[in-house]
Amino acid sequence: MKAYWLGTTADGTFLEARDVPIPEPGDGQLLVRVRAAGLNRGEFMSRRDLHGAEGAGRPAGTESAGEVVRSGGGAGDFKPGDRVMATARGSFAEYVLMPATSAIRVPERLTWEEAACTPLIFLVVHDMLVAQGQLAAGEWVLVANASSGVGVGTILAAKALGAKTIGTSGSAAKLERLAALGLDAGINTRGPHFAQRVMEVTGGTGAAIAVNGIGGSVFAECMRSLAYEGRLAMVGYVDGVLESTIDVARLHANRLSLYGVSAVLRPPEQRVAAVRAFVADFLPLIAAGRLTPYVDRVFPFAELPAAKAYMESGAHVGKIAVTLP
Repeated sequence: MKAYWLGTTADGTFLEARDVPIPEPGDGQLLVRVRAAGLNRGEFMSRRDLHGAEGAGRPAGTESAGEVVRSGGGAGDFKPGDRVMATARGSFAEYVLMPATSAIRVPERLTWEEAACTPLIFLVVHDMLVAQGQLAAGEWVLVANASSGVGVGTILAAKALGAKTIGTSGSAAKLERLAALGLDAGINTRGPHFAQRVMEVTGGTGAAIAVNGIGGSVFAECMRSLAYEGRLAMVGYVDGVLESTIDVARLHANRLSLYGVSAVLRPPEQRVAAVRAFVADFLPLIAAGRLTPYVDRVFPFAELPAAKAYMESGAHVGKIAVTLP
């Protein structure tokens, strides 16, 4: 089968197309014919702690959707032909092995591309807004770098949960597109210059949850944007800034909470529990049409390197997918 592998150099990451055998499902695994796969910026970041030694290759792709071909023992009640989606290492391939405990049945209303762009982002968003964030209807959510995949997913989910949203972006055109997706207030900036505007929009209260998908360069400003008992979710660091100062007095006086968010870096038992929580809380919203993944652009599988370059250009809003014939 055709598959892509990801390698690392001193300058970044690269994709390599390979011909590899179709894998055989083991105990608790599903062999899935991939119909579409989603791209995620974190996978392509050149981080030694994420990807290992320079030049080391590994199967690429972290989420996909497709049809069950067959299963190993102990894989539950999945049967050939079932439409499933999941986070699964090696998803940029014609076939992938999915843990049955991670596989989620695809609602009929979703396209393959939408389904492929659902598992990783919305598992992260559920953890961020529901499991850890305890978001309530009517609260404000601030999203730094709102046009990213996580940013758009956060806006869509927050609106489905009855919350109000503020987003930052350095592009006025992107903010217009986000407004059409439900963003209540946009702030045109790429830097740490938005706390005052957040306070103005929220009537001086601040955001109940601030989602930091940029990194250390806006960490302090996200803290300044929080309401009393506000929560700051750290989900990414595309700026490469891994350190920041913390206003300890503000943290103490305003009873703030800080937490990290990740899907793939969690222990296996936590990932299983997260899937169950997603199925209980978010899947009904998706099936009912109240929450729909937003796909910016779709590329053919053979053009995955071009899709990666498009993502790294920063021109997209939301998710990017590749489709297989």
